[in-house]
Order: sequence, then structure tokens, then C-alpha cells
Amino acid sequence: MKLRDFDYHLPRNLIAQHPIPQRDHSRLMVVDRKTRTREHCFFSDLPQYLQPGDVLVLNETKVLPARLIGKKQSGGKIEILLVRKRECPEGKINSNEEAGRETDKKKKDWSSEWECLVRNSGKLRENTLISFDQELQGVLLKKTSSGLWSLGLKGQGQSAEKWKDIGFPPLPPYIRRNGDWRVRAQDLERYQTVYARMSGSIAAPTAGMHFTTALLDAIKGKGISVCTLTLHVGLGTFLPVKQEEVEKHHLEPEFFEVSPETAGVINQARGAGQRAIAVGTTVTRALESCLDEQGLIQPKRGATDLFILPGFPFRAVDVLITNFHLPRSTLLMLVAAFAGKEFTLAAYDEAIREKYRFYSYGDAMLIL
Repeated sequence: MKLRDFDYHLPRNLIAQHPIPQRDHSRLMVVDRKTRTREHCFFSDLPQYLQPGDVLVLNETKVLPARLIGKKQSGGKIEILLVRKRECPEGKINSNEEAGRETDKKKKDWSSEWECLVRNSGKLRENTLISFDQELQGVLLKKTSSGLWSLGLKGQGQSAEKWKDIGFPPLPPYIRRNGDWRVRAQDLERYQTVYARMSGSIAAPTAGMHFTTALLDAIKGKGISVCTLTLHVGLGTFLPVKQEEVEKHHLEPEFFEVSPETAGVINQARGAGQRAIAVGTTVTRALESCLDEQGLIQPKRGATDLFILPGFPFRAVDVLITNFHLPRSTLLMLVAAFAGKEFTLAAYDEAIREKYRFYSYGDAMLIL
């Protein structure tokens, strides 16, 4: 398959820059793979498309305020995206929240070490000092084999975690903020699901951002089970595909965990002929990574680099809720695998004609 097969043109004015005032007032396109039909409604209408006995599966990862804005000694601005901690053995995949061993402070003068992406940097050298705050400084240590930088954060006591207080949500580059503190509080709340619990992501599982507590209560009241898993969104989800032959692309591994309770609820429901409804591509990848030879979901904790393309045999997910994704992205490829490439692109064309809002803060699609 060619990368250009997953391309489409989107007018810039349809890229949502801010969330709508109420989460479940976003629009919802309902597409049916069997009847090849499309409907237009609102996300608050979701319960009418769900059936008693269904299982709704949520990703309860929590987004870190991982975007730091600082200054070099020269006065130049520099932006840092914290990707993952380095206090774990080389090559070990772990969550940002739980990563490994405490730094040996006798040998190093920084409180924690991170792998990070660097933007607006100009020419960078090892041991470049960065000031983020009066209480928090950083030093760029070296460039890693993966092209990231090692960053040491320097702080004493509680100041070592000051980055959590001054960091911005790691919004995608197509959402323009320029370090505006006036909207930081709104983004900290809205670039997050209402059920986020396990810290560790550097991007939001955006399909879940449309849910409110009241909507989830209404879904449960209809006899629908709601269960959770964790997949910490990392570089693997949003790095661009550069190979023209998409099969050659490799996803960076991302930490995930499916509990025995969640696996049991889903297996019981599907065994009784009910549906597993994945809220987002992250839930889909986690569940499809846990299947055994009998088609049962097994509890699992580890990393997944599962790259889903058209032709993939879905065995764990029956219904998908998802946002509208970037052209040529691995997320669009997963949706095309689930709904069919031509049917997916036709739905995107209709969404553009109907002026749906696209990407992270945009509207949603329910694929039956």
C-alpha cells in the first residue's frame, strides 16, 4: 500500500483550535459498515446506538503537562516535549509514571533525566543550559540513538517536580497557542478525558474527550458495561509515516495494561454474542494485542508496537468510536482497516462537505 492512498485535502478552517463549550455537544457521524449508510447527530445521542449487554472500553491514561517553554543562556526561546523518563534500564519500556530507578544524585547534579523532543532550538550543543523557572533548570546532555535528546532537570525537593506546575498540555502543532497562559487552564482540563486516572501520556486519547460523567451514567443505566484499560500514548501514535510503502513503517512501542477484570468482562460479553465497543484507536490496539489463539483477551502488561493496516483481521473489537484524523497518519490507516479504505475516505469527504470539526478538539465518528 502507498502512503498517498491515505491522503485527503482538508481546509484549514475545519481544524478545531478550541474545544466546544460542552464535551458531548460535539457532532457525531454514525457510519454503518453493513448498510453502507451514514447519519449525522450529536455525541450526546450515542446511547441510542448502544445495546444492553454491550461493553464500552475506555483508555484511562492521563496526559502529562509535558510541554516546557524555557530560555537558553543566550536568551533564545526553546521548547521541550518530555517523552519518557530515563531512570530505567536501557531499552526497557515502561510508563512515565512508573519508570525505574532513582537517579544517583552523587554522580549527577540533576533530579531526573528524560528523553525529549526539542523545538525552536537553533543550533544545539551538549551541556546547553535551559532556564524554565526560577526553581527549575535543565541541561541538554546528549543526543540519543533515536534522535531525541537526553535532558536533565535540576531542582531541589519539591522543585524537582515543578515541571508539572509550569508545563503546558502537549497539544499537537496544528493547535496554535504560542505559550499563552490565558488558555493553559482550559487546555489542562479539556485536553484530557473526564475519567483520566493513570498519568503517562504525551498526547490525549481524543475519542474519549467527548464523554461527560452524566453521559457515562446514562450509558451504564441502559445496561451497558463500562470498563477501562491503559495505553500511554507516546511517539508511536503520532510520528509521521515517511516510507511511501506504508508496510515498512515501524511503530514505536507504547506501554499498555489490560487488567484481568476488563479481560473477563469483555470475554463474557462477546461469548454471549454482545459487542465490544472501543473508544479510540488506542483501546483498539491494546485489545487486539491481547488475543490468544482461541480469540480470548488475556490480561497483559507490557508494550505494543502493533501497526494496523487495511487487511488486518480484527478479532477483539466490534464497534469503534474515533475522531477524524490527519491524512497519511497511522490513525487514519487503522480506521481505514476497520471500516474499509474507500468507505472511510468517502465518510471524510462528507464530513468536509458538512463542515465537521477535525482532529484532536474536533468531532467524532461511530463506526458500527
